[in-house]
Amino acid sequence: MDFIRGNWYNIGLVVAFVALLYLVLEYPNMGVLQILLLLNFVAILIHQFEEYGFPGGEPAVMNMVLQPSSTPNKYPLNQNSAMITNVVVTYLMYLIPVFFPNIIWLGLAPILFGMMQFIVHGVMTNLKLKSLYNPGLGAVVLLHIPIGLYYIYYIQTMGLASIWDWVIAIVYMVLVAFIVVNKMTYSWLADKNSPNIFSAAEMKRWNVQEKLNKLHGGSPKN
Repeated sequence: MDFIRGNWYNIGLVVAFVALLYLVLEYPNMGVLQILLLLNFVAILIHQFEEYGFPGGEPAVMNMVLQPSSTPNKYPLNQNSAMITNVVVTYLMYLIPVFFPNIIWLGLAPILFGMMQFIVHGVMTNLKLKSLYNPGLGAVVLLHIPIGLYYIYYIQTMGLASIWDWVIAIVYMVLVAFIVVNKMTYSWLADKNSPNIFSAAEMKRWNVQEKLNKLHGGSPKN
């Protein structure tokens, strides 16, 4: 289990390559919506690898920048909560719609969820770090937003989305964000004494501490 906790995002990248291979082989037999939803699934896997693998640094960004703590290697985000939250969201919210592309609200919710991550990556984190980039923003700008815009354009121009699809999708997205991402990650699974600490390598990726030192005149942020 420790191996999975420390490598779920690496495993996810392998899954992304398998999904892309499937897309290449089955492309002629897939509809537009299914293709877009599969690409959105791949996008979230790449997003997570960008956050935690390369360039990585999300644990430090979360626990030193967005929600600073005295034990940033395990609180409020820890290896266990990061794994559970991301795996649940990815393989339930993002993957299931691939098999049911005609249920519009089911596919629209993760599409909106991915695009909304620009708020955290493109605005909140960049403002905190006074930067133009942070791990995860690349996938948001290059994958989630283009895929999302085309998906929305397609369902609207083809008359596939009703007002109720939009309402249910938005409610579903908000519930996932509140229950899974917010409460589960930062309340239920948060533990100041968690044994599931991020490795030194995970904490050092993207040199977050160094960026904070420079930002605060050479003094580590408390």
